Amino acid sequence: MTDIAPRRAEGKVLWHFTMSLDGFVAGPGHTMDWMTDFAFRPGQLEEYAASTGAMLGGRDGWDAFPDVSGIYGGDWQGPVFVLTHHPQDAAPVAGVTFLDCDVAEAARIALEAADGKNVEVLSASIGRQLLERGLIDEIDLHLAPVLLGDGIRLFDNPGGAPVRLDLVHGGDRTAVVDVRYRPAAGG
Repeated sequence: MTDIAPRRAEGKVLWHFTMSLDGFVAGPGHTMDWMTDFAFRPGQLEEYAASTGAMLGGRDGWDAFPDVSGIYGGDWQGPVFVLTHHPQDAAPVAGVTFLDCDVAEAARIALEAADGKNVEVLSASIGRQLLERGLIDEIDLHLAPVLLGDGIRLFDNPGGAPVRLDLVHGGDRTAVVDVRYRPAAGG
């Protein structure tokens, strides 16, 4: 069963994460050591690498992982934009631009740099802000079979209203997606 059609370059703003089953996109302090030994659909990472024109992230995530050479296993190269309120204390890195502007302006800058390809938003906070302004075209999630219990949630909006989503694939856009796992032996 194919979960979604192959990713194409369409000039979209994608909020894109691999996420734990309990809704975390990073562990405490933006740790990503839990992201090992997961199988992705063959060719999936290459599809994203080929369809992505720019990345937009936040400063906390950048400070935790300031190496752009490993994006998509090193298969992706392109402009990276880091939205921060204090760009002056960021060490310069080739291909990385530190922005101190409104989140909508950061998305516009990234889309322009993506040159018709997609912009991937790799920040829970920036994604939430863009979603609130209607600037996210799609949310691309890969559910990893792990429960973290703590960390950075994909969408953290205490007291806020629920945000309804339409399923991109399938006949019923309001369909619930069924996922079934069991605890792994020894883990």
